[in-house]
Amino acid sequence: MTSAPSPAASPAAAGQTGPEPDGPLLTAAGLRKTYGGTTALDGADFSVRAGEIVAVMGPSGSGKSTLLHCLAGIVPPDEGRVTYAGGELSALPDAERSALRRGDFGFVFQFGQLVPELTCLENAALPLRLAGAGRKQAERRAAEWLARLEVDDIGHHRPGQISGGQGQRVAVARALTAAPRVIFADEPTGALDSLNGERVMELLTEAARDTRAAVVLVTHEPRVAAYSDREIVVRDGRARDMSAPAGAR
Repeated sequence: MTSAPSPAASPAAAGQTGPEPDGPLLTAAGLRKTYGGTTALDGADFSVRAGEIVAVMGPSGSGKSTLLHCLAGIVPPDEGRVTYAGGELSALPDAERSALRRGDFGFVFQFGQLVPELTCLENAALPLRLAGAGRKQAERRAAEWLARLEVDDIGHHRPGQISGGQGQRVAVARALTAAPRVIFADEPTGALDSLNGERVMELLTEAARDTRAAVVLVTHEPRVAAYSDREIVVRDGRARDMSAPAGAR
């Protein structure tokens, strides 16, 4: 496949030091976040390496989606530090964080959140178009991902004309089109039946491993978490690594 255009801004592009080859790509330390009088995160820690799939699990209201939003630079933590590729996210201007979310970061949401006025092909090409790529180049790259995800036959359909399972595959294609280094997937199978959900997870994890993208997978379903390399459980705003020795959790 042709390589995607470089993101407009990233820690590496800004001259910051990248992580060690064997070290974490994205880390968080001591994250605290409150909304009004409600504590969403209370000292949460997290890390993920390139090519690693980490499932973030926990009951509703535990803080797992807030953790994802902080890791992606969507919301700033009240306390703590999020580091990506050796640079602190909170130290970047808003424009540079936005550029990371267009290029280095890809997103898959529970209900796809495709733009209804665009075709599936145009939706999948959207991150590259926002990064400044020409229409033909962006759509050529998007078409390759739609084919890989087995939905190239619906490229010219609009989201209202396709099934939920097809829509999630288009959303995964959109997340992968710009060759992100980290994919954030928030309940990506929550709106699908078990068969479609399993196929979406198979395609997502296969593509992520092939491209060495890290995946932060928020889910409450053990069958979805089973596709990960490691599980983090968030409870009462704190994160516990289930692969760590019992005394270190």
